[in-house]
Amino acid sequence: MKIGFLHSLMRKDEILLLKTLTCRPGVEVIRLDDRACVLTLQESPVWCDVICARSVSQSRTRYAVKFFQECGIPTVNTYETISTCGSKAFTSMALIRAGIPAPACFLAFSPESALSAMDTLGYPCVVKPDGGSWGRLIAKINDRDAAESIIEHKKILGGYEHAVFYIQEYIPKGGRDIRSFVVGDECIGAIYRTSSHWITNTSRGGSAVNCPITPHLRDISLASAQAVGGGILGIDLFETEGGLVVNEVNSVTEFKNSIQVTGVDIPGKMADYIMEVGRQ
Repeated sequence: MKIGFLHSLMRKDEILLLKTLTCRPGVEVIRLDDRACVLTLQESPVWCDVICARSVSQSRTRYAVKFFQECGIPTVNTYETISTCGSKAFTSMALIRAGIPAPACFLAFSPESALSAMDTLGYPCVVKPDGGSWGRLIAKINDRDAAESIIEHKKILGGYEHAVFYIQEYIPKGGRDIRSFVVGDECIGAIYRTSSHWITNTSRGGSAVNCPITPHLRDISLASAQAVGGGILGIDLFETEGGLVVNEVNSVTEFKNSIQVTGVDIPGKMADYIMEVGRQ
C-alpha cells in the first residue's frame, strides 16, 4: 500500500504518525510537503492508495485534499470534514443541525452588528476568529467597554480573519475541559486539559490528565464526529450542570501529549484507520 503523507511543518505529532505508518509491513509512505507541491490539474495521480492530510496550513490542505478527492484518491480526513472543521461557524451549524449540545453563538459581519450580538448574548462572552487553532486571537469580553475595544482593534487590523465575528457564549469550566479522540467509529481516549487560565489548550500551557470514557462522553463524541463528516478528529467539550457541551471539533488534531496519560497508542489507531480507508 502506498500512502501519501501531506504535511508542512513536521511537529512531534506528524513525526510519530509518520514513523508508525513507515513501520507497517507492506506500506510505502510518500512524503508530500505542501510548500513544494505542484499539482497538475490536467493529470490524475495514480501513485498512492490514500492521502493522510497532516498539514498545519488549512488553506493548502483544503486545496490539495480537494484535488486528490477529485482524482479518485480517498483522503483522511475528507475535504468536507476539513472544510467544516476549518470554520468554527460551520462546525457550530453542523453540531446544532445534528441536535448536539453546543454553546450559544452568533455570527456577525460588521463592527456594529458584532456589538449588538454581544449585547444580546450578554457578558462575559467570547470572540474568536472563525478559523485558527491553539487558542490564538481568542478574547474573553467581560463588558461593553472591552467589547468596543476589541472590535476597534479588529477593525483597524483588517484582514479576512477579522472581518467575520464569531461570538460565543462563555461557559465557566472550573479550570478544565475535555479533549476526546475519535478514530472512525471508535472513541479511543480522552484527556482533561487543566489550567489556571481560562484557555486550557495544552499548546498554551495546559496540562493533560487522563479522562475516563463514560457512555455519555463516547456517545456525544461519536455523534459530533459524525456531524462534521467523520474520520480522525479531536472533540473539545465543556462540563456543565446539564451535561457535556461540544465547543469545537478539530480535523488535524494534536495527540503527542495524550499518548502517555491515556495509555492509548493513538498514532497506531490512526495508522490502522488510514490503511483501512486505503483498502476500500
